[in-house]
Amino acid sequence: MKFKILPALLCTLCFTMISFLSLAQANFKPQKELLFTIKKNFTDADAQYKVLAKQIGPDEFPKTYHPDVNKQENSNSGWWCSGFYPGSLLYLYQENKDQQLLTEANRIMGVLAKEQFNTHTHDLGFMMYCSFGNANKIGPKPEYRQILVNSAKSLSTRFNPAVGCIKSWDSKPGDYLVIIDNLMNLELLFWATRETGDSSYYKIAVTHANTTMKNHYRPDYSSYHVINYDAQTGAVKEKKTAQGFANESAWARGQSWGLYGYTVLYRETHDKKYLDQAQNIAHFILTNPNLPADKIPYWDYNATNIPNALKDASAAAVMASALLELCRYSDAKKGQEYFNVAQIILKTLSAPRYKAAAGTNGGFILQHSVGHFPAGTEIDVPLSYADYYFIEAMKRYQAFDKKK
Repeated sequence: MKFKILPALLCTLCFTMISFLSLAQANFKPQKELLFTIKKNFTDADAQYKVLAKQIGPDEFPKTYHPDVNKQENSNSGWWCSGFYPGSLLYLYQENKDQQLLTEANRIMGVLAKEQFNTHTHDLGFMMYCSFGNANKIGPKPEYRQILVNSAKSLSTRFNPAVGCIKSWDSKPGDYLVIIDNLMNLELLFWATRETGDSSYYKIAVTHANTTMKNHYRPDYSSYHVINYDAQTGAVKEKKTAQGFANESAWARGQSWGLYGYTVLYRETHDKKYLDQAQNIAHFILTNPNLPADKIPYWDYNATNIPNALKDASAAAVMASALLELCRYSDAKKGQEYFNVAQIILKTLSAPRYKAAAGTNGGFILQHSVGHFPAGTEIDVPLSYADYYFIEAMKRYQAFDKKK
């Protein structure tokens, strides 16, 4: 059954949220030196993304760059990362007002638009909300709204009420695979309910989040990567990994996806159980004995060759962005801890070890991310989503500067 959410209620919730954010934000003081570094990062990123734009064909999206063989790797619009390139361009345009970046974002979104009808992926949040969602915030247009609504409809077709989750990967009959990453796509559904008044999107999002909280998480609040459900009964058949070190290990980016996802869940619902979940995940990450002092995680917290294991800048970027939102909703002690860790991550990622020199790295901003270590793909390379969440984290940090 569907119902319309009353505009007055939405206004009240929005006002409450804005007031709460303003109150919480007042306690955090960004460092002037880091603010200066971030300003320079945005200038450098503008130039890098003009380099990156030259590395793709008319219908291609940048995926990664292999420095050892000087080879660019691109994708089509159906790849799950296709929204990050236009999303990063739009974020950078907001900062630098460089019309060339906006023109390129609009061009590539024209290629991406057809994915609004793609019902074979769970990643429409990544693909469409990071792109058209950001575009709609910068300059709302009816066509953006319709693309986003259609995308939410397409994503909703992958929801199975018997399981209580949106299917992540299509597999053999009887299997129903759900990955922790899928939490990141729920923001699109929350937007769709706010925009249309149709509660079905909201209900799907919270049901998926609740099922994931129940089955993906261990007692220590680390997460499995993949849960395989029985498609008919919803019973859990397997708990395993795909991109992590082992079934019982804590794949680093997966932990960051969960941290970010439940932070968004709290923002969108004000349900304290999601705040508690996000804070418990943060506690697992930040107290983990294998989290390095520079706060850039190894690709898996249980990799056997730590401290010689590869680090994952993408996991760090997602973590920093999440913490810079979570700190706003938390008490003074926790909030300051989250803010401080995010600050360390931004400093580390801004240093030459991770931030690429001008004109290098295929045009990507960050170096040293790990995509799928067990499969031997995207190992110690730049990744489009590492850049996107790094940019987002820098924007969120700047927002604490009252002088800006």
